[in-house]
Amino acid sequence: MTGPELNEWRLRLESWLGAQPTDGDAAHDMAHLRRVWNTARRLLPSFPAADALVVLAACYLHDLVNLPKNDPRRALASRLAAERSHEVLAGLGFPAERIAAVAHAIEAHSFSAAIEPLTEEACIVQDADRMDALGAVGLARMFYVSGRLERKLAHADDPLAAQRPLDDLEYALDHIEVKLARLPAMMRTRAGAQLAETRLQRILAFREQFIDEWGGAN
Repeated sequence: MTGPELNEWRLRLESWLGAQPTDGDAAHDMAHLRRVWNTARRLLPSFPAADALVVLAACYLHDLVNLPKNDPRRALASRLAAERSHEVLAGLGFPAERIAAVAHAIEAHSFSAAIEPLTEEACIVQDADRMDALGAVGLARMFYVSGRLERKLAHADDPLAAQRPLDDLEYALDHIEVKLARLPAMMRTRAGAQLAETRLQRILAFREQFIDEWGGAN
């Protein structure tokens, strides 16, 4: 598929999404979807056989069902989004023979769902979405989500959890060790792993500065 055709579908998907009601979650808004697609575009050249249109659609529709992090149904969100994508894509006139591939990439993108990506397209989308949890934007999203859930910035006396169990349900900073630091090793693509490691180093550098300013018993 040519660049102009991809761009036409991007605009069509953005137009449809822009007409839908939102839940006000700025960590999973249109800007997030665009970033995920832009990252996926950086990974696509390493996979010449991958279907760029499938990747594009999955990047834009992967959060069709977006449940809060503390919702007990959170692990089901990507499956529900995949199910809904069939109807949405059919309504937009998307090529029918590609819809199942888009749905699989959507259901497999989620960290909490733990669904194995079985296609190159699904691997690319999973890496691209996880990349948005890293780097400067990832840090901003982490603290934004934690604030919405009324979590503390860090433990007052032991911010690095040297003498306590990590708990990112209580402390935002703990989320770096609980999840973010694990992401580079979990990337499915070599290019994704390299980019993720670079972005992780930015997060770890920030954490050093944070601890230096935070104070506390340690």
